[in-house]
Amino acid sequence: MNTIIKKAHRKPATVDTVILVKNSSDLIGLDLSDLELKYIKKEHRGKNNIIEVNKFKTHTYVVYCDTKGTRSKKLEAYRKSGSTILGLVNKAKIKRIVVYAVHFSKEETLAFTEGMVLSNYQFLKYKTGEHKKPNSLNKIEIYSPEITEHDINEFQIVTEAVYYSRDYVNEPDSYMTAIQLSEEIKLLGQSSGAKVEVFNKKKIESLKMGGLLAVNRGSIDPPTFSIFEWKPKNSINSKPYIFVGKGIVYDTGGLSLKPSNFMDTMKSDMAGAAAVAGAMYAIAKSNLPVYVIGLIPATDNRPDGNAYTPGDIVTMHDGSTVEVLNTDAEGRMILADALSYAKRYEPELVIDIATLTGAAARAIGPLGMVGMKVKSGGEFEKLKIAGDNVFERIVEFPMWDEYSEQLKSEIADMKNIGGVDAGAITAAKFLEHFTDYPYIHLDIAAPSFLNKANSYRPVGGTGVGVRLFFDFIKAKVNKF
Repeated sequence: MNTIIKKAHRKPATVDTVILVKNSSDLIGLDLSDLELKYIKKEHRGKNNIIEVNKFKTHTYVVYCDTKGTRSKKLEAYRKSGSTILGLVNKAKIKRIVVYAVHFSKEETLAFTEGMVLSNYQFLKYKTGEHKKPNSLNKIEIYSPEITEHDINEFQIVTEAVYYSRDYVNEPDSYMTAIQLSEEIKLLGQSSGAKVEVFNKKKIESLKMGGLLAVNRGSIDPPTFSIFEWKPKNSINSKPYIFVGKGIVYDTGGLSLKPSNFMDTMKSDMAGAAAVAGAMYAIAKSNLPVYVIGLIPATDNRPDGNAYTPGDIVTMHDGSTVEVLNTDAEGRMILADALSYAKRYEPELVIDIATLTGAAARAIGPLGMVGMKVKSGGEFEKLKIAGDNVFERIVEFPMWDEYSEQLKSEIADMKNIGGVDAGAITAAKFLEHFTDYPYIHLDIAAPSFLNKANSYRPVGGTGVGVRLFFDFIKAKVNKF
């Protein structure tokens, strides 16, 4: 991670500074001259909420953050202000800056800083020479009596986890194979103190994970199934919360080949896996006393000589038979095996997260994710609250039984696709078949990868899901 966050123990004086204020009275008592105060107030009266004071040797940025609306919208406005400031700071080639929050709560100050840090992300691994232009800012210090060293440490871990998730999504398939993804997960386990076990192809075959094996048949690279387990001795729960992430490291559509322009960004089809890996790292590294497991089935989906075909009948891990009518509906095939495998843990709740359907993307676009629930109404509401907290919002779709009618097959237990309508829902209904526990499905097809930056969400992988899951699990701890 290229941005270090520290706690400042004294008020900033002769350093580059961002001062957060809600009104001009907050400027009283700060290290500002009468001329500077006059200039700041004049600019603010002109409806400018971000005022730069160039002191030649240092810069001071005064940010008015008197926002309106719900708590969720206010915090998002702070993040966006942080993102805007980040652009100005890097333009001025500043390497270190202090954020001085005047009369701000802890969550407001951290939201602003979060916008700065997440905006400072860059994926420069494949840039060379003059094309490789790293941001200047590499250190942010926060001066706020309300914020502790523990808060800073946790904040650093979570933003670092988002960086990891973004990196994994941005890596090309030539590097980020299923094997490489499992190696990355192992490294996260080692550095966070969690246990990671990776099943190879032989083990996957012994477990009869027919969905994962079928999708992998067109690939020369073997599949993997990673288990990322965090089970602290002081855990508040005996039954685990389980996150399942779709790990299609590249999706051509298989024999149901995608048009080339729909294939351009399909290295991002493992964004669900990246979200689970990042969230598990953050939960374990932060030592949250909650028993959590991440399950990540991974492979690429290619149309090579022995690829599975439309018309195939696949026997899944739980023994169910599936008539394949579209090999581009591959994500649900590998997730189904993981969801049935999760039964052995007798989980408290299972949440899967996947770039699953274009239908979800077309329905609500990149401003949120589609969510559906089974036997988990209370938990779903808590997850929505977490989504509002981090502004990764969830729009609920119905899971009515009538949608299952579209999945009936004449020659197998079920088909892997429904009709032309309600594609996001029928995909979830397919997955529901493989569960017998409280279950939530999240479709992140749109917000996981952007072609145009949206404030602190960059072009490419966004890391959506990491902060959502961390906030959701942390809330379990705060109840006690």
